[in-house]
Amino acid sequence: MTTPLSTDGSCSGRVAIVTGAGRGLGAEYARRLARAGAAVVVNDLGVGLDGAADGTAPADEVVAEIRAAGGQAVASGHDISSWKEAEQLVGLAVGTFGDLDILVNNAGVLRDRTITRMTEAEWDSVIQVHLKGTFATTHHAANHWRKRHGAHPERAGRLINTTSVSGLFGNVGQANYSAAKAGIAAMTIVASLELGRYGVTANCVSPGAATRMTATLGGDRDPDDPTRSPGFPAAVVEWLASRHSDGVTGRVFLTSGKRLSVAEGWEHGTPATPSEDLTELDATLRGLLAAARPNAGMRG
Repeated sequence: MTTPLSTDGSCSGRVAIVTGAGRGLGAEYARRLARAGAAVVVNDLGVGLDGAADGTAPADEVVAEIRAAGGQAVASGHDISSWKEAEQLVGLAVGTFGDLDILVNNAGVLRDRTITRMTEAEWDSVIQVHLKGTFATTHHAANHWRKRHGAHPERAGRLINTTSVSGLFGNVGQANYSAAKAGIAAMTIVASLELGRYGVTANCVSPGAATRMTATLGGDRDPDDPTRSPGFPAAVVEWLASRHSDGVTGRVFLTSGKRLSVAEGWEHGTPATPSEDLTELDATLRGLLAAARPNAGMRG
């Protein structure tokens, strides 16, 4: 059943790209932004969780659904891990809808394995899609926003990247994925510092929902659990994409049906005077460790 367009119009007149938008969270983001009035480029390669082609065209299905509801959308099969194709993706948005206001980097693959068993190819493929792919689209979108700002300073750009609790807190068997997602969070902070001059905010979401990706992780992840609905993260993405979030930048939002919070990141602990003497240093570091809070975990 097709959901009709929203009357809220929080993103009316705006143009969005959502990567990895053929299924799961990305598809929900694309639908939500379209219902809010945005014209959406639905980017998806039609691949499995391991990045291998699966013979499907899910982006076309999402586009058809959005259009049936009265929205504007176009499908994209660009590979965001390719520098040139990431540029072409941004060009498709501008060429089709006349501009680009919102970039949601959501695409990703998994190659889970422990460090001792992980291959070079498994490491490279995850870093390539998540980290390089996010940077490539960000680079080309940022250049568009930089050129646009002089003529249209009133246009507000929105960069919304995707991190994960695996990247923020670590997870066994996901050294590649965790490293990529931690890198994305750090890169988003840098983007917030650099792109503000062009009227662009940059934020991260760490979403929790029942999708085909979380289904591979086991544990208590019932896909029919209403508290695991992709709609909760999608609402946060709409808020970040809209002008409701003016002035909010450089933050990481942890969002699932069970919990919504703003991550507080690494902090400087209690300072101490360093020493080159190993005995003195040992005593100092042991004291600092005793006073420091333990690392946060995936469950808070």
